[in-house]
Amino acid sequence: MSSDSEFAFELRVCQWAEREWTPERADSVVVVARQLGTQYRRWDTLVLECDPEGLQARGAFGADAFDSDHLHVLEHAPAEWTFYRDALPDPGYPWRYVRESIHELADREALDTRKRGRRIEIRRTRPYPDWVRRVVAIENKPDLTASAARDLAGQLERDVALGLADEVWVATEATDERVEPILLADFPPEAGVLTVDTDAGTAETVWEPRSLDVDGHGTRITDRPGDDYSAARFEYVDPDWKAGKRRAIAERAYEWGWRSYADTMRPDCRHFELRADETGVSPYCVAKERTPTARECRAGCGSFEPEPPVWRTNGWPIEGGPGAATKRLLARRRRERRPGLEYLLVADLDV
Repeated sequence: MSSDSEFAFELRVCQWAEREWTPERADSVVVVARQLGTQYRRWDTLVLECDPEGLQARGAFGADAFDSDHLHVLEHAPAEWTFYRDALPDPGYPWRYVRESIHELADREALDTRKRGRRIEIRRTRPYPDWVRRVVAIENKPDLTASAARDLAGQLERDVALGLADEVWVATEATDERVEPILLADFPPEAGVLTVDTDAGTAETVWEPRSLDVDGHGTRITDRPGDDYSAARFEYVDPDWKAGKRRAIAERAYEWGWRSYADTMRPDCRHFELRADETGVSPYCVAKERTPTARECRAGCGSFEPEPPVWRTNGWPIEGGPGAATKRLLARRRRERRPGLEYLLVADLDV
């Protein structure tokens, strides 16, 4: 049976990756996220292969992500009190934005600050860990038509040329054909291919990817003409830019994971449910009789009905009703994949 939508297929891929992904190093811990990337490219699924001790140390900074400006400060914060301009390398943008980041980090207790006259001195509360070993990007196309394959080929060529992820993959729904149609697509050979059985919750590698040079220079293809005569336009990006983007993407993946779909859907609708099967837990719309997309599941949906007030009081033992309970459950599952955040499991702070 095929997936209800690309969104439903995407959730199946995330569930499979969280259960079954085999990292390059056996001791790595896997963190899975969805719909993340840069302003130039958004990936459907991200798999982070993490150093277990580094991931534990990252948890000490809390569940919220740090942006690139925060990371610039955290990664260079000194162990001893130092004037911030002496401690930090030139950011390449006005120092007033650095001061804003310093105050934000101090509010989150991720950095110590003090004033000596008119000078702001900083000191790290703890070292920011190098917790991500590898970044794997997966593009999900359950129904790979000829036009979709052409569009996807160009995206994969850009991913390979830029080298921001260690590996790039395509995941598609398995068919009963002797040769999977996806193997006939004109994809770059560096991209791996997965076929996914959404009923069984399994996946098979039918083409192994090549590891990309994430530590070297990358090439950003800015314009690719549709004919065979015009030259493509591109620009080079340096390794430092790539390293910074990888850290910022990893931070957002750490915060959001892949279960954050409830934040953009309406679990407070009386038709919204979480249904479990052998592959995992997925949202389900009783009115539509299928997994709804995030675009469909909102207040403007013609089938939307707020859950009755009695559900939030006498009818449900969990305070807030089934919609609030759904958000708590998904948030708790998300935190369980982040070592070092166990204290939030008790406090339940992000509901």
